[in-house]
Amino acid sequence: MLVRRPAATVFHAFTDPDVITRFWLATASGPLELGATVHWEFMVPGARVDTTVVAFEQDRHLRWEWSDGTVVDVTVAPVDGHATTVRVEQRGFPGSPAEVLAAVVEATQGFTIVVCDLKTLLEHGTSMHLVRDKAELIRAHSTT
Repeated sequence: MLVRRPAATVFHAFTDPDVITRFWLATASGPLELGATVHWEFMVPGARVDTTVVAFEQDRHLRWEWSDGTVVDVTVAPVDGHATTVRVEQRGFPGSPAEVLAAVVEATQGFTIVVCDLKTLLEHGTSMHLVRDKAELIRAHSTT
């Protein structure tokens, strides 16, 4: 995704609990920094994970391990000094090939929504509540 903000601003959005809770999470117990383990609660009720930062290259790359055993890499790269590309990759899904494929599809959809909402927040100053709306759909589907 192309975000029309500097790489430092985009990177900061993923590491600062005050910003990440404006577009992705319900709560974050602390900032992401190398070696930190923080507790994240997502907007879907009951969805939570412990996040341990295992790689941290300021304004460029962030890698964390989730308590489910998967690993997430977020890479940001400047484009012409005025914009940034954001790349998110999650790997290490357990299970059968069919279960892994389903998890990859779900993660791809989820991170696409997250990065799109990040883009709207940073470029326009407000979240479009894409993640919150997806959480509402998940909540409504789980009660039917």
